[in-house]
Amino acid sequence: MARPCGPCIALAVLAAAATALLTAILLRPPETTAVLRALTGWERGKIVDLTLPFYPGMPHREALGDEVIEPLFAHKPGVGRIGTGAQLDRYTLVGQWGTHVDAPVHFGAGMRSVDQLRADEMILPLVVLDIHAAVQENPDYVVSMDDVRRWEEQHGVIPERAFIVLRSDWSKRWPDASAYFNTDAQGISHTPGWSEAVLRYLDLDRQAVAIGHETPDTDPGVVASAGTYPLESWHLRQDRFQIEMLCNLDRVPAAGAVAIVTWPKVKGGSGFPARVIALLP
Repeated sequence: MARPCGPCIALAVLAAAATALLTAILLRPPETTAVLRALTGWERGKIVDLTLPFYPGMPHREALGDEVIEPLFAHKPGVGRIGTGAQLDRYTLVGQWGTHVDAPVHFGAGMRSVDQLRADEMILPLVVLDIHAAVQENPDYVVSMDDVRRWEEQHGVIPERAFIVLRSDWSKRWPDASAYFNTDAQGISHTPGWSEAVLRYLDLDRQAVAIGHETPDTDPGVVASAGTYPLESWHLRQDRFQIEMLCNLDRVPAAGAVAIVTWPKVKGGSGFPARVIALLP
């Protein structure tokens, strides 16, 4: 019986590994390929934080109440309710606070909660639809399919399974609560938002994983002020999530960046403060 050839076995193993790697690359989901392509060109230091800080007294809807921080332990004696020698605080706040994630269960009973959103949904190609010039002229502006077509004329079809965000520069009004909510004497908020046509295109045709915006609502303020939120409700019920109250979108290119979107794994949570960063190409 012939003895096996050591080099031949090694070559066979390498060939099998190469075949497996090539197969994995060819069969890789499109969004994974886009992410890897962007990361290949990423240089350390090209990072933009898209997250607003949250704190007691920040702009918020009065009905939700303010954030409360109770010192349990504090470095300074007499401050912590329990003791000293370290800092440990108890935070009381609503889940949808500051820059935050909304899970499908937020509007869809029985749908996925924050802890059920997968880790592979947290690293995504970032698409920025820029409507800030139109918003300067009209704070009630809603993104249109014309805006989408202009983006696609420059950058190609919006990639599948991406994180698509609206750049309105609305976050520049932060932390002025009056300017941020922009509410008139009749209690109507005048803020920009999404449109049904665009959301249907992104969610149904482009299979978006998530959307994001700088405003406190998915719906334009004139709609959200009625308390019905039809667009937010529809989007989340497509088993998508969203990030609200983003910032610094003026520092991110329209295409080519990668978003890292993450949050604590709150069991059963409908929403929670999120941390969102962009890796620039």
